[in-house]
Amino acid sequence: MSTSINLVSRRNFVTQLGLGLAGILAGCNGSSQPKRILVRSSWQTVNIGDIAHTPGLLRIIETYLPDVEVYLWASKLDNGVDRLLATSFPKLKIIDGEKALQQAFKTCDFLLHGSGASLVAERDVVRWYQETGKPYGFYGITFPPQKSHKTNPEPADVLAKSVGVLSKADFVFFRDSKSLAFAKELGCTCPVMQFGPDAAFACDLRDDDLALSFLSEHGLEAGKYLCCIPRLRYTAFWGIPSMNGTKDEIKHARNEEMKEHDHAPLREAIVKIVQQTDLKVLICPEDQTQMQVGKEMLYDKLPDEVRTRVVWRPDYWLTGEAISTYVRSVGLFGNEMHSPIFCVGHGVPAIVCRWAEQTTKGYMWEDIGLGDWLFDLDDESQVQLVVPKVLEMAKNPEEFKAKALKASETVKDKQEETMVILAEALK
Repeated sequence: MSTSINLVSRRNFVTQLGLGLAGILAGCNGSSQPKRILVRSSWQTVNIGDIAHTPGLLRIIETYLPDVEVYLWASKLDNGVDRLLATSFPKLKIIDGEKALQQAFKTCDFLLHGSGASLVAERDVVRWYQETGKPYGFYGITFPPQKSHKTNPEPADVLAKSVGVLSKADFVFFRDSKSLAFAKELGCTCPVMQFGPDAAFACDLRDDDLALSFLSEHGLEAGKYLCCIPRLRYTAFWGIPSMNGTKDEIKHARNEEMKEHDHAPLREAIVKIVQQTDLKVLICPEDQTQMQVGKEMLYDKLPDEVRTRVVWRPDYWLTGEAISTYVRSVGLFGNEMHSPIFCVGHGVPAIVCRWAEQTTKGYMWEDIGLGDWLFDLDDESQVQLVVPKVLEMAKNPEEFKAKALKASETVKDKQEETMVILAEALK
């Protein structure tokens, strides 16, 4: 499969090469035995973004390759996520234990590494290849992860090993173009390397009952509120009991150093929204550490007269309830990435703030035509632009929604293109 497909639209590509998905699937199903994919994903459940990677990828595969059998090799499926997946994808086969995994190694034709902040399961991909010799690919990853605000890079030998794993893949879809450029710079020789959106864009989990109950309880009406997501420079996983982590004093110090700087523009935007529009604001979390951050850095510091039109969510939620809440909002702004992904995936505007401690994933906004909705908080000239852009979104909802819908269509075009490539690999 030529990498030149990223130079033309998905529709032109399919037409020019005569590779309509129906034709490719006919090739996949030439034998009586269905093709089987082993999906390596589901990294953790304390973050609704990580939860969403798996159902997003499963939905894409189900939509475009409905006759393919899918097995899930998960890292974590607690907090009710296992039941959620079983309900949403009744044909999914979830691997339970080493014996079942060994059987999946025998029966599956292809391993697909799901979206993530890096080659999250690199060791498992290597194991698959060494034990089976069968092909594999990566779907919507960032490469490599950013290690610290001091920008200490991955050791050269670690990067070289990762490049070797990437080079042996049938394809690698990077979720941001900076990761793609970096892999090429390091000499990655995978035959198909291109931008491929984070699978979470396709996550369509919904829990309308929970969302509507919360919204009603707090006087939030559809089309009458914005959502705001707080975030510290580093996720304080050590504060989540289930993670059993040791406190990282260096990261904690950096969080304390930057938390006022990073939340001041969000707080100012909330004040301006309340003062200049009739909208309310919901402060909500993406991971289990952010309820407290939102209260400390946003809600508690608001003027009393502003706080009357601001709702702080004290509890963590799962992806379905979050999406059901976001789609009823005017839009979202904040310091996170996957809640914005959910929003744009459903045609809802979302403004993203980022910084050096995060991976380059935020730059995917440039790749889907939303570069002017992305702000680097390490650049003071960009910090000054956050509040005006949030206010513009609040005051021009239809214009912003149209732009979000256009970006969503760009993502869907890319998703179909990735499935054309996956179908070819399965042949």
